Amino acid sequence: MAGGSPCASCKLLRRRCTKDCIFAPFFPADDPHKFAIVHKVFGASNVSKMLLELPVQQRGDAVSSLVYEANARVRDPVYGCVGAISFLQNQVSQLQMQLAVAQAEILCIQMQQRDGCQSQDDAGRNDGHSLAAMQQMVVDDTAAAEAFLMQNGGGGFPPQLMSSYGGAPASNVHHYGQQDHLKRESLWT
Repeated sequence: MAGGSPCASCKLLRRRCTKDCIFAPFFPADDPHKFAIVHKVFGASNVSKMLLELPVQQRGDAVSSLVYEANARVRDPVYGCVGAISFLQNQVSQLQMQLAVAQAEILCIQMQQRDGCQSQDDAGRNDGHSLAAMQQMVVDDTAAAEAFLMQNGGGGFPPQLMSSYGGAPASNVHHYGQQDHLKRESLWT
């Protein structure tokens, strides 16, 4: 109890605020909305029980979490903070996919530039061995690119992108499965 005025919880609940009030350190009188929303979602007795079960040094973090969760539940009564978490996970997934596509495009451009330089050198020499060596290099690069894409979540790339460097998706089942996974996640947002 600060300066004789009751804390926000005691004021809302219309009771006398004692010096050992569990709510007083976390719900000051000058911020009544903070307790009102927590009380609306969780109930004062439940919050009191939760705080009493925690060590004193962890109670502040618990109150912050309860306030966050209560605000999320008021904004989205069905999913609460789980809806916000799912939305953010979906965004991360989409950004990872965009990054992998950009990395694959860079790899394709680098391979095309290298192949262009080598074909100019081969045209000057004009022997059959250099053509076979270049074809083997393209096969090796294709395998390396496919391994890179699979390692970085590239199993869901469109076939056009994969075929632009001579490869094909390693598994069409994985490709369509990943798209299904993204569609399922988008239902949460």
